[in-house]
Amino acid sequence: MRAWTELFRVSALFSVPGDALAGAAAVGRSPGRGTALAIGASLCLYEAGMALNDWADREEDAVDRPHRPIPSGRISPSAALGAAGALTAAGLALAARAGRPALAVATGLAATVWAYDLHLKHTKAGPAAMAAARSLDLLLGATATATSYAGTGPGPRAPRPMRLGAVPPTGPDNVARAAGPARSPLAALPAALVLGAHTYGVTAVSRHEAQGGSTAVPLAVLATTTALAAAVLATHQRQRPGEPARPGPAATAPGSSYRPDHPHRPTAPSMLDLGAPLPGTYRPGHHPTAPALPDLGAPQPGTYRPGHHPHRPTAPALTPLLLTAFTGAYLRTAGPPLLHAALNPSPPLTQRAVGGGIRAMIPLQAALAARAGAPGSGLAVMALVPLARSLARKVSPT
Repeated sequence: MRAWTELFRVSALFSVPGDALAGAAAVGRSPGRGTALAIGASLCLYEAGMALNDWADREEDAVDRPHRPIPSGRISPSAALGAAGALTAAGLALAARAGRPALAVATGLAATVWAYDLHLKHTKAGPAAMAAARSLDLLLGATATATSYAGTGPGPRAPRPMRLGAVPPTGPDNVARAAGPARSPLAALPAALVLGAHTYGVTAVSRHEAQGGSTAVPLAVLATTTALAAAVLATHQRQRPGEPARPGPAATAPGSSYRPDHPHRPTAPSMLDLGAPLPGTYRPGHHPTAPALPDLGAPQPGTYRPGHHPHRPTAPALTPLLLTAFTGAYLRTAGPPLLHAALNPSPPLTQRAVGGGIRAMIPLQAALAARAGAPGSGLAVMALVPLARSLARKVSPT
């Protein structure tokens, strides 16, 4: 069991589920059955890549890393290759359950993983191939989630009409996400590119983790990390995906007493009623009525009543704060190890920088989810950080 956990680098597994959750947030949907299938497929393909990586590097590891499972004889090369094939098949099968579009993306992801491990890793195209794999993983989550809600795959169909008196879900990610068509998976492309750029930098540093000696690469990746954090904060979406713009005053029908900013308060008449007495005057025969009592059945501001939707609620006010916290955690996780590796490019510090870059993907995914208006998904992703840190002390993610 110890040998297989080292082969699969299980401490790095916690960087995978956030891809699908960030992809689901990018298409404006709460995680569903399609998202779960995408996470399962991603985990299988990720572990397949880990096993295939050690199989392809077994001769190199015999010189540089004789303690690895295959060079040490604890796992045979044929067993590692067989595990890679079986996990790839399982990942594609799970993606197929999410629909044909998800299977197409998963097939491209699997092909990229195998091409990287078998050939591209030792070429200049290696970091780009790894970045493409991570970007495709996020797009897999977006595609599977959107397909599931659209009803074009085996996932859940469009939601049925609610029964009278039923209370709809009120979670932060369910409000304003249960109606309307899902956004195209291409809406997740900016988030996928951000995650791919981070992966490119981590892969570039990992090419020197066995021998060390590179100062320029960690410095360049540190600058890239800072730029990515600034980009995530600068492009924060203040309107949740899928939420239409609120109608302005011009959208109100002429003569209507409804105003968007006051859904329960009629506006003043557009023309003065010449027959009405002016304030403070008395006219014979005129008996003004008493002011109407407040409607106790009307919802008070800031409360929710089933069936009453004057406006779709906006994103929680804590979203900008969470986004800042997640982005800060991303910089704190990736930045210091990169700086240390630049000051002292020894193999141990370079490997620590690679491990920090892998763990930093988790807060980056959380920040991308919060930026897309899904703070609940961001918090769920951040809950994986303690687990990843604890397991990394026992099994190295590199």
